[in-house]
Amino acid sequence: MGVRRWLDSWPVYRQLTGTDPLGRGAAAESPSSATLQPRIADADRMACSVCPYCAVGCSQQVFVKDERVIQIEGNPDSPISRGRLCPKGSASKQLVTGPHRAQKVLYRAPYATEWSELDLDQAMDMVTDRVLDARAKGWQEHDDKGHLLRRTMGIASLGGATLDNEENYLIKKLFTAMGAIQIENQARI
Repeated sequence: MGVRRWLDSWPVYRQLTGTDPLGRGAAAESPSSATLQPRIADADRMACSVCPYCAVGCSQQVFVKDERVIQIEGNPDSPISRGRLCPKGSASKQLVTGPHRAQKVLYRAPYATEWSELDLDQAMDMVTDRVLDARAKGWQEHDDKGHLLRRTMGIASLGGATLDNEENYLIKKLFTAMGAIQIENQARI
């Protein structure tokens, strides 16, 4: 390797002799970084979305290739977040594509030591039966003074911050319609 070729591979020399005196562009670029491409370069399409975690409403760009999410980034056109996402929003791709995401309904019967897989319809029927039973057992039509209550004390809801805004909204409406009054969300606690 000649001296000239060695000097050309040295970023400081390129910075001092080239058109990039601050070393923020081509002078700082290594041969390996010159061949890199953004993760979104081969995306088929991009869809705009909203971060699912809190009520701020940061806009996201969701990049899709072969109908699979390959990257989620902040939307620079958003007046709310201006392309920035918090740590939870930055990790929202894992919510959709993470290997630990549950794909099957698991059930552990009372006093059982093992989980078993259930059919989704069977699991939904079990949940419905138990919710209706708890609602009926805890139902209060009137108080001691005869005031109309129409509520149940047998059901409460504590929503999680990993649920998105739409899910929390629908849960609130559902539990209110069923007569529950103890409805809270982790994001507010």
